[in-house]
Amino acid sequence: MTKPRLSVLDQTPVGEDHTPDQALRASVDLARAAETLGYTRYWAAEHHGSPGFASSAPEILVGALLAHTSHMRIGTGGVLLPRYDPAKVAEVFGVLASLHPGRVDLGIGRAGGPARDFPQRLAQLTALLGEGGVVPHPPVPPQMWLLGAGRESARLAGLLGTEFAFGHFFSPAGGTEAFDDYRAQFRRATGRPAGGALAVRVVTADSAGRAEELAQSLLLWRARKDLGQDAPLPSYETTRRHRWTGAELERAKVHRTALVSGAPEQVHAVLTGLAATHGVDELIVNTLTADPADRQRSYELLAEAFALPAARREAAVTAVTAAG
Repeated sequence: MTKPRLSVLDQTPVGEDHTPDQALRASVDLARAAETLGYTRYWAAEHHGSPGFASSAPEILVGALLAHTSHMRIGTGGVLLPRYDPAKVAEVFGVLASLHPGRVDLGIGRAGGPARDFPQRLAQLTALLGEGGVVPHPPVPPQMWLLGAGRESARLAGLLGTEFAFGHFFSPAGGTEAFDDYRAQFRRATGRPAGGALAVRVVTADSAGRAEELAQSLLLWRARKDLGQDAPLPSYETTRRHRWTGAELERAKVHRTALVSGAPEQVHAVLTGLAATHGVDELIVNTLTADPADRQRSYELLAEAFALPAARREAAVTAVTAAG
């Protein structure tokens, strides 16, 4: 298998020492950096009512990210379709794809409301984005992705012939069977082979010790969220002083299995193995830190570890400048 491409899934995390508006601006800064570093695509997530995320309107953030980048694919990861009229979603993304042809992804999630009619909603949305559908009809329709963490979503994506991204950080053990179902159904529906992408939660830093500090902060936030305390991500200082309860330690242990962390070379080895195991050529990396600077540094180090083309050029320029 070829070296996997890297992309970004951004939940616009809010740290305890930051505000939601600062988090949104940090997402714009990160998208600019990701494009320079050579990432393939950048997705904005959708969350509601959570103090830890500022990502309540991904379609608006997508418009801003498209305006502040020039060639990287930009999209959602994903629009929670049960909350919306499929016609309205199609119109919004028809406009975005008309203004930025060939750059827009429309990732769809099934959370956010009753899911009984989700297959019908998704089929309607797919039809509206097809020829003779929504107005304006973009010259290059947005690329449709279905996001999921189970076999039902995988089979549905294959049946409709859409791209599929599996959320490893929701279900670390369920991806291989889901991809098998997706690829088999996709081939039956389209006659073509399918690939897919794996969404993985990752944190790395300049040292293994610093990466572990960041991982502990993330795990404390996730454990508290499970236990009903939904709050911004705790800083390193807060995490260092914190006395973990037994319940928090138990929940952190559960989520540790879905987190890839460590020094860049360690993370590179694990991610390469995950890509091979799942048969994917693209990893969509989700990184949550309280400080946006730590998050951006993590993506920079990943780009260097995977020798993304733009990252190699940046490293060469830095080396020449330092030597001169």
